[in-house]
Amino acid sequence: MPQATYHFPRGFLWGTATAAHQVEGNNTNNQWWQWEQTGHTNGTSGLAADWWGGRWREDFDRAAETDQNAHRLSVEWSRIQPTPDTWDEDALERYRLMLRGLRERGMTAMVTLHHFTDPLWLFEMNGWEREEVVGLFEKFVRKTVEALKEYCTLWCTINEPNVYTLSGYVMGDFPTKQRGMNLGMQVMANMLRGHAAAYRAIHQIQPEARVGYALHYRPMVAKHPRFPLDALMRKLRYDGLNMAFPSGIGTGVMKTPVGNFQVPEARGTQDYLGLNYYSVDTVSFHLGKPRELFTSSGYPEDADTSEQRFIANIPAGLFDTLKWAVRTYPDLPILITENGVNDSSDDLRRRYLAQHIHQVWRAVNFNWPVKGYFHWTLVDNFEWERGWTQRFGLWGLEVETQKRIKRPSVDLYAEICKENGLSSEMVQKYCPEVFARLFPV
Repeated sequence: MPQATYHFPRGFLWGTATAAHQVEGNNTNNQWWQWEQTGHTNGTSGLAADWWGGRWREDFDRAAETDQNAHRLSVEWSRIQPTPDTWDEDALERYRLMLRGLRERGMTAMVTLHHFTDPLWLFEMNGWEREEVVGLFEKFVRKTVEALKEYCTLWCTINEPNVYTLSGYVMGDFPTKQRGMNLGMQVMANMLRGHAAAYRAIHQIQPEARVGYALHYRPMVAKHPRFPLDALMRKLRYDGLNMAFPSGIGTGVMKTPVGNFQVPEARGTQDYLGLNYYSVDTVSFHLGKPRELFTSSGYPEDADTSEQRFIANIPAGLFDTLKWAVRTYPDLPILITENGVNDSSDDLRRRYLAQHIHQVWRAVNFNWPVKGYFHWTLVDNFEWERGWTQRFGLWGLEVETQKRIKRPSVDLYAEICKENGLSSEMVQKYCPEVFARLFPV
């Protein structure tokens, strides 16, 4: 049996990622709480993981004790700016405590400034649909970064602007008052303007800052590559999901399925690229799905899938994602800001984790500038429109009692973080079913 270890460069960041609304609890002043209360989600977030009540301390302890050296979290705009004319200094101090807690545990903080949630007052004025939001977002960013800069130099302006836009304005799964592709692309253009304004504001306040955003990147293949409509739908869906924001930052012209948006101020506004990768979609033409622009996506019948077939374990897609990133931005550092799978039994997660980290090592071995990996997520959380029906945590959560449940993946990830690498012994111990793939004779 071969024995080897795939090592990573010194200083590589190993962590988990979380989002404020999904773990804090009782976030009553944003549009998502309102969306939950009106029956649009599978249950309500309630206490979530009770981080606002202080249980972040024990979860940070768990992360540090299992050798994670970084953590990505987000701040809640509606807590910090509860009305257009007021700031909550106590909320900012609570976030300072969290970031100080990470530093005290020897962990690097990465702070996301917008992760899907908007204050109710912003939502009521149609928020990101209006260009005025750019100045409002910049004002919030300036206030927040000034308050937290002592403990953070790594900033993510906006998480998955493509998902925020398409899940709301096209699919209707995220909170919006009205829908439509044209409106959705206008929202994404305003998010790009907001990102650019935030990028410059952060660098004015903190010149040494590293600022970027997190892109949900989804590789796609046509179900029948030789069928022209499948190939066309694959291109339409791929460009619509993946390429708008990167094109805007790369050239100052955001290219979308409904036309181009001129955002010259966005050109070059990233110090790293954050990538959220989960799986690869198989796309086909479907006449019965006008809401999805007559496209259908899924996975091959024999795919290794999670519960509800929500995610397929396709680790090569992560390597392809990194290849795309390096070709698009050859000199830009890359952070994998999310990667994970819903798996309440913690069976699939172990091989998913090992196989995906092996693909990251492959990229590093090509001398591609991948600087860190943040697993989604530390502890089970409220998964947006899917509520509590999906469990992404290394640690399980009993929602009613707030009890944390240690899953076997905790120990696998701990060994990876401690070793700064993936060894044959780890794979044999935790997921022997994929040993021959990762360590061939």
